[in-house]
Amino acid sequence: MKFLIIMHINPAVLDALTDEEKAAIGEGHGRFMDAVKESGELITTQALVDPSQAAVVRVRDGQPVVTDGPFLEAKEFLGGFYFVDVEDKARAIELAAQIPDAAIEGLGVEVRQVMFADGLLEA
Repeated sequence: MKFLIIMHINPAVLDALTDEEKAAIGEGHGRFMDAVKESGELITTQALVDPSQAAVVRVRDGQPVVTDGPFLEAKEFLGGFYFVDVEDKARAIELAAQIPDAAIEGLGVEVRQVMFADGLLEA
């Protein structure tokens, strides 16, 4: 079963962390990536730039209208994800609990099963 483990970022929470706490998060992600690579469960992982560097595209009257910045005003934004192939949802949740962000008050890690990929419904 494929799951997307999504990391939600709150800049105010991250800004309040010490340099040592920030370094620990990075090191924790490194250990996590090594472990899921070794287990063969990691498909891919990506980290995203800050939403201030995003572009929002809307088509109005058949013409694209592009604006800078995030789609919605929100205190949290999608910071990145791990895409994993695991036995079941329980294992995906177990992996999500190992991500350092999950232990930080004000941050969250979301687990969502993939239901459609490459034109095929997932079982």
